[in-house]
Amino acid sequence: MLGTKAATTIGPESWRNNTLKGIKISQTIVQKSDKSCDVGRALDPLPHLRDTVAQLSNDEIHRYTREVRIVVARLRESLLDTNEEIKALSRGKEALEKSLEHTRKDIRLNKDSQDIRVSRPAKEREHDGADDLLNAERAHLLNCKKALEQQLKSVQQQLQVLDAARRRLFATLQERSRVLDLLNHALSSISNTSASMCGPGGLHRSKTSLDGRLSRLALATTQADPLGPFTPEADQALLDAEEARSRSGYLRKELKEAIERTEKLKEAAHKSVNDGITQKLSETITLKQHLGVTLGENRHGIHRAQRWYDATEKARGYTLGPVTSADLTTRERLDRPLVRVFQRHPGTQLPEAQEIIKNGGGLLQSLTATSRNIGLLNLANIKLREDIKSKGAASSVDASIIRLRRRRGDHRWTLGAAF
Repeated sequence: MLGTKAATTIGPESWRNNTLKGIKISQTIVQKSDKSCDVGRALDPLPHLRDTVAQLSNDEIHRYTREVRIVVARLRESLLDTNEEIKALSRGKEALEKSLEHTRKDIRLNKDSQDIRVSRPAKEREHDGADDLLNAERAHLLNCKKALEQQLKSVQQQLQVLDAARRRLFATLQERSRVLDLLNHALSSISNTSASMCGPGGLHRSKTSLDGRLSRLALATTQADPLGPFTPEADQALLDAEEARSRSGYLRKELKEAIERTEKLKEAAHKSVNDGITQKLSETITLKQHLGVTLGENRHGIHRAQRWYDATEKARGYTLGPVTSADLTTRERLDRPLVRVFQRHPGTQLPEAQEIIKNGGGLLQSLTATSRNIGLLNLANIKLREDIKSKGAASSVDASIIRLRRRRGDHRWTLGAAF
């Protein structure tokens, strides 16, 4: 009985259970603590967390700034291309303005030529082929002037578009460059960064070609992100600048073709007018020479007619005889002794008196006709002289026009206030 009681617990059951419960709780807490330590070893930050986080932030900053530098390089490249396009288009504008000035000078020269031709004598002012050529030249020049002015307006508008694109690129470039103060801007460093993206074969490319295609390659697979390095504003600025440059290149090609076409048309019209006026001058001089020969023949005819008139007048005087009968000799009288003796028989009338009267009237008619012819020859002589004088004045006017057009053909003269 005593042994049995010794093997069993003497203390109360509740007392024992409380102790065992405390032991179990302690063991559970130890297990949880060990487990928490294991989890802490796997998940808790290391002692160098501050340095690690700083390094990660620096890496993110470097990545972002490198990508921004690529965008800035592309913006700068586009800005330089836009500047060069503006320079090229400005040179084209200068050439267009020069061609337009030459066209205006040609219009002024055409007007001066027409005004000078008005000063020709009234007899030579009849509308001719030279006037038609001058009118046709003026119509062509006015059309060319209108086309060049429209082209100039398009060029000015395109220059404004290019300037707006350039200002937008510059503003975007300045905004993107704000984070690059501590970073090298050289394209060589960017090419070293992006060359690895091109594969092993890309390392054998020339540096110039790589630098030229660098930013396009880097941005080709980049989507615009308002909070990223390549923003929609940068994307839109690049697209607008590229579109403006493309339009400008096409416009420069049209500009060159328009200037060449205008110059060829003006040269052809100028040469046509010069050839026409030269031909008219040649025809005028030829007619003047023919008039000179005809005037000589006319004067020769007047002299012949005058000599014939004098000879006829003298013959009529001889036919009529002396003015007074006292001056008649015996052999000239109609009743001379020989005739009186002959007329003693009937029917012996002589026609001497009738023939003298008849021939005297014929000579008088010849004198009248010759005098009338001399008068007509003198009138013709006067008209020929007037025509020669008119032809000479007209040839002088046309020659002065030809000299004026040749002298001003190089356009090295001031236009004045007319335009």
